[in-house]
Amino acid sequence: MAEPHSKDASVTSSRPASLGPESTRSGDSLQSSSIFGPTGFGPFEAVARGQPGPGSAFDVCHVGVVLRALLFVHISLAVGVSFASVDIRAWLTLLAVAASMALPAVLLWLVVACLLKRTLARWSTAAQWVAAVGLGAVSGGFGWGLQAMGGLGLLGGGVPWAAPLLGGAALAAALFYWLTLRARARLPADTTARLAELQSRIRPHFLFNTLNTAITLARLDPARTEHLLEDLAELFRVALTESGESVTLADEVALAKRYLAIEQVRFGERLQVSWELDDDAGAARVPPLLLQPLVENAVRHGVEPAADGGVIRIRTRVKRAHAVVSIVNTLPKQASRPGSGMALRNVRERLRLMHDVAAQFETRLERDVFRVQIVIPL
Repeated sequence: MAEPHSKDASVTSSRPASLGPESTRSGDSLQSSSIFGPTGFGPFEAVARGQPGPGSAFDVCHVGVVLRALLFVHISLAVGVSFASVDIRAWLTLLAVAASMALPAVLLWLVVACLLKRTLARWSTAAQWVAAVGLGAVSGGFGWGLQAMGGLGLLGGGVPWAAPLLGGAALAAALFYWLTLRARARLPADTTARLAELQSRIRPHFLFNTLNTAITLARLDPARTEHLLEDLAELFRVALTESGESVTLADEVALAKRYLAIEQVRFGERLQVSWELDDDAGAARVPPLLLQPLVENAVRHGVEPAADGGVIRIRTRVKRAHAVVSIVNTLPKQASRPGSGMALRNVRERLRLMHDVAAQFETRLERDVFRVQIVIPL
């Protein structure tokens, strides 16, 4: 499975059989598949960071936002010029000229908003609206000026300069209103209470199994017990402390290794883990606690129900300026109890909120294995 660009490939060696009691998780659904409770962290991260919700409306540095903004403005122009067109030919001509003015104007607004997003995020809501609308008016005048310098006078005949300024301000207001709604969707009003609930729902079965394993293992191998408790402490530290907007993929891989190391002690020879890691892919930014729910699902649905255990393969690589992460687990002959798919949907949503259309998330069943693949920009 290793390829030339894979810089680190290893298979976890077999360990003694589980020393603790078997997990009683079989009745759980995927909705509670994470040891940290439900994995829908996306709407809660802004509160943990203490950042103002409305300020994030200026975070337009995403391909998806740019494309939607351009589409919205050009559709608005297409509707507007239709009132001044006598036929389809005239409509296409006016739309082409209007687009030549609108394209640089919209791009100017997006570039300035992206560059100043951190500064504007600290302003009050009223000041942000003034900045957004004022920048729209300036951008509209900029596009109109470029058109005039280019000698395109089809739209200019006697129209005062106030028209493009007001038009740019109006379109900017509509666009900023959408961006504000988009930001609020990521930060619901009851976020604080739900975040506290989320952080309090550490899965008791995982904790009990791990502590019982540590108690039994302490008499036989104190050194391994120490490592086991260190891994457990790190998992809980990440789950309970405030996290930043994003972490590196390398950090997520390290956390997933700690989780699988704990499960390795419990399942012993039944759990085989293969790592194929590309160091260059580790620099990609991802939402916190992204990989752990995925590897836990692989353990729960691929290894735990199988009498002979199973294999989990985690691979990272770089492809066309993107980091590609794949998690593959074998499936038992008798399928495990199906879940709701909540964990997978939450991971997909968190990636969409952070990277928009620049990220890809897909799952598929391939014969006797289940594959999850994530593609994120570097």
